[in-house]
Amino acid sequence: MTNPTAHAARLGLSRAWIEFRHSLRDPQEMGFNAFFTVAVVVVLFFQRDGTVEGTSLPLAAFTLPSVIGMMAGFNGLISTVGTLAVEREDGTLLRCKALPHGMAGYLVGRAVGLSLSGLLSLALIVAAGLILVPSLTGAGLGGWLSVLGFVLLGMAATQPWGAIVGSLARSPQGAAGLTMLTGGVLTAISGIFYPITALAGWMQAVAQVFPLYWLGAGVRSGLLPDSAAAAEIGGSWRPGTAVAVLAAWAVAGFLLAPPILRRMARRESGSAMQARRERAMQRIG
Repeated sequence: MTNPTAHAARLGLSRAWIEFRHSLRDPQEMGFNAFFTVAVVVVLFFQRDGTVEGTSLPLAAFTLPSVIGMMAGFNGLISTVGTLAVEREDGTLLRCKALPHGMAGYLVGRAVGLSLSGLLSLALIVAAGLILVPSLTGAGLGGWLSVLGFVLLGMAATQPWGAIVGSLARSPQGAAGLTMLTGGVLTAISGIFYPITALAGWMQAVAQVFPLYWLGAGVRSGLLPDSAAAAEIGGSWRPGTAVAVLAAWAVAGFLLAPPILRRMARRESGSAMQARRERAMQRIG
């Protein structure tokens, strides 16, 4: 006999693949990917002649791995928040709730779909960035496998928290505002665009609590030479600590997200959805 939850998960995987294929033909989504890729290339272009203080490492070579980590984290957090908040309001979640084990299938589909879209965006950025930072091509198979591992772990560490925030937000606008503010603050102190050792000590301590710094550091450890670790906290990559922190966020998120999402799904109803739509129309009007 087929396990109902496993069947729902397979349907979610099928849905994710179909939606991903459709996104490849969506001019708006592909245009956004192209715009962000161009923006990263412009940043790298202006950093090409700079070096990281205390090393001979080009600043662009430091920035590209950091951006890869940032994108993985933002894909997990911001994209999940936005998608869940919108689909609460447009009735998608209500329809999924009506199906047997529909929420399990929905969550699997959303997680896989967002991961596929995120990996595509990252592939475009890497391909374009390597043109300006050819030294990173020497990382070798082991280095790139390490990068892929940290990217996937980073998505796992942030996606459940995105689902939690998206389920608690009262509107897509509120969800977007909260995550952009949080993402902006974490980016500012995470050492994405400059070495974190340039920040005050208390900022470095705060940054190490959250996944974004460790995502960037983990990706950098896979792509950059050992000498570049001089720009890191303690002068070391600390890949084991990076894995432990990201895994802790992933485990905590996956433990907390299901009951919170189930509680949110129980409250979904046609009347609640209609009330949200009326509030949205009042804001527009």
